[in-house]
Amino acid sequence: MGSDNIRPFGLDIHNPVFVISSLVIIAFVLLALMFQEASAEFFGWLRPTLTSQFDWFLVISVDIMLLFCLVLIVLPVGSVRIGGKDAKPDYSYAGWIAMMFAAGIGIGLLFFGVLEPVYYQFSEGGNASPLGIDQSLPGNEYVGVVGTIHHWGLAGWCVYAVVGLTLAIFAYNKGLPMTLRSAFYPILGERIWGWWGHTIDILAVFATLFGLTTSLGLGAQQIAAGLNEVFGLEQTPALTVFLIIGITIVALGSVLMGMDKGVKRLSEINMVMAVALFLFVLFVTGVGTAIARYGSVMVDYVQLLPALSNPFGREDTSFFHGWTTFYWAWWIAWSPFVGMFIARISKGRTVREFILCALIAPTLVCALWMSTFGGAAIDMLNTGGAEGVKATVIDSYKPEGALFGLLKELPLYGIVAPIALILIVIFFVTSSDSGSLVIDTITAGGKMDAPVVQRIFWCTLEGLVAIALLLGGGLAALQGAAVSTGIPFTIVVLLMCYTVYQALKTEPR
Repeated sequence: MGSDNIRPFGLDIHNPVFVISSLVIIAFVLLALMFQEASAEFFGWLRPTLTSQFDWFLVISVDIMLLFCLVLIVLPVGSVRIGGKDAKPDYSYAGWIAMMFAAGIGIGLLFFGVLEPVYYQFSEGGNASPLGIDQSLPGNEYVGVVGTIHHWGLAGWCVYAVVGLTLAIFAYNKGLPMTLRSAFYPILGERIWGWWGHTIDILAVFATLFGLTTSLGLGAQQIAAGLNEVFGLEQTPALTVFLIIGITIVALGSVLMGMDKGVKRLSEINMVMAVALFLFVLFVTGVGTAIARYGSVMVDYVQLLPALSNPFGREDTSFFHGWTTFYWAWWIAWSPFVGMFIARISKGRTVREFILCALIAPTLVCALWMSTFGGAAIDMLNTGGAEGVKATVIDSYKPEGALFGLLKELPLYGIVAPIALILIVIFFVTSSDSGSLVIDTITAGGKMDAPVVQRIFWCTLEGLVAIALLLGGGLAALQGAAVSTGIPFTIVVLLMCYTVYQALKTEPR
């Protein structure tokens, strides 16, 4: 661990990985800011090209990862304990799951919870419908919710589970550094300490940073939309940039507080506020209706999962290329970040416990959130209400305003909307702080106690990349960057399925 590190100016950095990663990313920021029009044109071309050409590869890869996770639950190796037979958990269930959710979900629930179900259900004249299902037929009233659950359910969380479990086993059970190269010891042996390992870690840094900045950019846009709705501030690029800078400064404060006082405390606050917002929407829109809807869409989700997971012969190109393949690349781009983070906090858990809590539980909760928020918006639109949602999702595509369009239809908007804004900010801060922690660990050769100034550097750079992407192409640039790094990293995650199974077979149960 840290065998190739250099220590200039009191730092403790892995020479090739830190230097190459940081220089390339800084160069990217400068070029994107200098050539904003060219950047916008390039990223506008990049995302649809990649998602249409690599659709089969991404979908088949995620299918393999999901089957692998489900098999691990029932195999004897499921009883292997992370950290060894006598290892004890460092965190309570509540703290562990709260941190896992805050890191893994980020701003996604708040940004897409209303937007996505409504878009599939009503936009593009029905052409965005999952599998081309006719939503006007009885029983298909919530097919848009089912499509959303597919993107936020088992198929997404299995990616995090594979990466997190692999890193945890090789770090806590095999004594290797908690960095991506360690997962490839069964294949590469001692070569992981050379350029093979350097390349894997550099790719992980790129995937993590660009996957994370996509969420940070979305979050900043949503906060700007909320400020416009609540306080009447004009939603301009300058305001979005200012928000990224301001919230990055707040994230730096969390970095200085450390894991337990910073990320853990913010994650728990986040969880309480998210649950409070969910319960408010649940009770105001009708508990009985929400429970019945949830049961119905979960049955449909299970029934449609094989068809939704099939990459061949698809005619629902708007849904499949515009959303599904982008989502899989985005989840994979996030996987080094979330995987390493949940690996760090999962010592003492069994493999079976880890998979269930990192795969099944988040799927059920995400489905409940999407069903409640998105389903309520669909019900309102079907009865001629929710003008704010209609204006931002259907009439003109301004996705950052969808949540506030729904909240406008509910009581106590003047109280609830600011709370939602604060919740988005805390998600933003938690993601930035957690991401900088993970990237710093990778670029410090696996060291978890590197000087805090290095995390400050990466936290700052994340904010700069988000700004550069927003100014150099907006949402298309954010998504294009995530896809371009997620696709090559897919190969890394697939190989992890093999290496972690080889490692688990040698562990005592």
